[in-house]
Amino acid sequence: MEVNIKLFADLQEGRFEEKKEVLAENSRVIDVINKYGLPQEEVHISFINGRDADKDQVLHNGDTLSLFPKIGGA
Repeated sequence: MEVNIKLFADLQEGRFEEKKEVLAENSRVIDVINKYGLPQEEVHISFINGRDADKDQVLHNGDTLSLFPKIGGA
């Protein structure tokens, strides 16, 4: 399945801003975090298609996953 991944703020450093990625079926948010070596404690907010998502949520073909670090005391 293909998922669009967007990283924001400090999570982009040395990585990317946005990219399409082919993932295994039933991949979860946490699987993407681990794949890119993002420290779990630094990913404070995740959205799938603009809606709040937890780290165990399963991704589907065509989803957009947005990952944010802690921003402004969030």
